This record gives sequence, C-alpha cells and structure tokens, in this order.
Amino acid sequence: MKLSAFAIVASLVVALGLLVGPIFLSDYGRYILSMWIVMSIAAIGLNLTLGYAGQVSLAQGAFMGVGAYVSALMTIHGWPLPVAMLTSALVCLVLGWMLGYPALRVQHHYLAFVTLAFASLAFLIFRNEEWITGGVDGLANIPRPYFLWMATDGSLAFYYYCLGVLGLIALGYYGLVRSPWGRAFLALRENPVRAMSLGIDTRRYILVAFAIGSALGGVAGSLFAPLVQFVEPPAFAVDLSLKLLLMVIVGGSGFYFGPFLGALIAVLLPEWLRFTQGYYLMLYAFFVMLLLVISPSGILGIADKWITDRKTRVASAARAATASAFEETKQ
Repeated sequence: MKLSAFAIVASLVVALGLLVGPIFLSDYGRYILSMWIVMSIAAIGLNLTLGYAGQVSLAQGAFMGVGAYVSALMTIHGWPLPVAMLTSALVCLVLGWMLGYPALRVQHHYLAFVTLAFASLAFLIFRNEEWITGGVDGLANIPRPYFLWMATDGSLAFYYYCLGVLGLIALGYYGLVRSPWGRAFLALRENPVRAMSLGIDTRRYILVAFAIGSALGGVAGSLFAPLVQFVEPPAFAVDLSLKLLLMVIVGGSGFYFGPFLGALIAVLLPEWLRFTQGYYLMLYAFFVMLLLVISPSGILGIADKWITDRKTRVASAARAATASAFEETKQ
C-alpha cells in the first residue's frame, strides 16, 4: 500500500523537526533524542524478526551489548567508528544466523526461552570475562567519531551523526519491507505452512530475519557506546531485551513506523512523567497495560483499524449508491 499524502507530509514535518529542533535543546535533551535514535535502530531490527517474520526474540539487548563492546574495544584502540560499526554488524549477523537455527525447530514461547538463554549467556560473558570486557568495571573513555575530519565530541554534532545513520537504516528498512523479501516475511508470519506451499523457503527466511535483525542490534550498540562513553554489563541485562520487545509491541508490531513510535514512548514518556517523582514508573506501566488491553496491535494498530473501518464504510456507501442508481434505471 502506498503512503498517503498525509503520511508523506507528516514524515517531512517530523524530519524537519529532527533536523532543526535539537539546535534549541540542552545537552541532556540532545542526549535523550540520541538515545531514541539508538533504541529505534535496535527496535527496527526486532520488528523485522518479530513483526515481519513472526519470531519472538528476547536476545536483541544482548546483540546491542555485543555491538557496544566490539565497537568500544576497536575505537579505544584507534579504529574509526564506521569500521567498528561495520564489524559489530558483521559479528552480530553471524551470531544471529547461528541463533536462527533453533528457530527452525521451535516456535513462539519456546523460541523466546532459547533467545532468553542466549541473552543470559551473553550477560555472564560481559560480566565475567574481564580480560576483554573489563568485567564489572566496564570500559570507559570511549571516543566519539570524526565525520569528514570534523569531531563529534559535542552533543549536537554526535546527534546529527546518529541521525544520519538512522536515515540510512530507515531507507534500507523501507526498501526491504516493500520488497519481495518483505512480502515473504509477512507470509511466513501469517501462515508458515501456506508460505511453504507457495514455494517460500521458510528456513532461509527465518535465518535471514534473525541475521538482519541481530545486525541492526549490533549497529545500535556501536552507537550506544560512544553516546554514553562507558559500557558495563548491567546496561545489557535481560531487561533491555524486554524493553525493546515492549517498544515494538506498543508502537505496532509489523508496522513500518512502529519501532520509531514505540522507542519514542519508551524513551520520552518516563522523562515526561518524572514530575510525579516516585510514581512515574507506575503511571508508565499503567499506560502500557491499558494500551495493550485496548489494542493488542499497538498504537498504530488503532490507527490502522480506524482507516480500515473508514474505507469499509466508504465502499459500502458507494455500493449502496450504485445499487440504488441501478434500481432507478430499471424502473
């Protein structure tokens, strides 16, 4: 389905706001927006795995951790961030491909347990293998990159660097989900048996979904490391994977803009509710539970249902008018 004129205009307005708005924000405001970008990239990867291929994964936070540690180690030793980012993506791509093999034998909550075990294993490696990860002390003094020989040490410059990466990933993401591969992912999610009967190699597409989603988690981690300039094991515990899963579900699993909206809510809403002091997490949890009761398909699911119902009413009215005109001509 082609984007409507309203969606195009809204996208342009949002893009303009992302370009101009941060100029007037404080360093902390730019940090929050940069964190939204990082989480959006990771959520895009999980949306490919969950929303399009229908595979439940609780390992996306672990892939972010792998990407963060690989990027941190390389940049600390003098490698440029783009090279470290590409390496992080390739490492996570291979790990995601390997993790995808259990998905060929187990499904749904069984697969969630398999990926949860991988996330727990990754956390133990981050914490205990001090010779490479620094253990509980973590890795500090992670440098920020140069772009066209310009330093991005400032919050605004690094925000634009992250925004550029998000723009490239968003374009690739759009092309993928609108391609035959994206339609094959949807067929796999809706009915794997029917997809197989249509000649779709379900094994290959499951592996590809895990691999690409994991690689995007690695890219997000490689941006997270220079953003906070310090990585430690608790940042990549299992609750990060659960938080990313929540972003995809709340925004709208299987919708293109779902990860962006879900990450926006997960990152910004707790900040907006901080005026309630100790109650903001309770209010945030209540909002999420209420939303999922009203619309299990997320916020964009509500909009999609409204648009579908409106089109149905318009089509019904058109059919009724046509039938009435036909009856009049018969008389």
